[in-house]
Amino acid sequence: MQVTEREHVVALCGSQRDGSYTRRALERVLAAAEERGATTDLVDLAAMDLPVFDPDGSDAGDADSLRRRVRAADAVVLGTPMYHGSYASPLKTAIDYCGFDEFEGKTVGLLAVAGGSFPVTALDHLRSVCRALNCWVVPHQAAVPRAYRNVSYEDGTGRITDADIEERLRVLGRRVVQYANIEPDPETFEASENVGAGD
Repeated sequence: MQVTEREHVVALCGSQRDGSYTRRALERVLAAAEERGATTDLVDLAAMDLPVFDPDGSDAGDADSLRRRVRAADAVVLGTPMYHGSYASPLKTAIDYCGFDEFEGKTVGLLAVAGGSFPVTALDHLRSVCRALNCWVVPHQAAVPRAYRNVSYEDGTGRITDADIEERLRVLGRRVVQYANIEPDPETFEASENVGAGD
């Protein structure tokens, strides 16, 4: 299926680390999306001013900029390192500043990176959050386990050294473009119970 219009894919990087493995993996996902004809935007949360979310200060820092960039997307990729079996707090904070206006009905791809084995629980937790926001999550998800082995910065590029992982990242980029305009129906049960996201 070839894209006839230029879809716009926005990736949120939940890593604060210099030389982030998550950031590098998202760059590979977005490169594959661009090859499918999409425009892309990598939102580096480490470079944004996003205090811990406070409902009484929901416009704090760069929140307006973040929401505008996410609303502009036809599809969103959420990328995170796995911390203590779940996703990173900068990504949680960014999602908390958003809501149905930014995510409802939107196609979302998931990527998680781990220093150890597969970050399955981080991906599962993100999938649950996306259901609460009534997103359509791409069935294909990407993981980079043992990132210190599978991402190399020796040549300064952050090369993915495992061909299977590289291909999974590229497939994720292609899938979010392919399904960018899917219309999920019906609303998820979790979304109908998620009153807070509409505040």
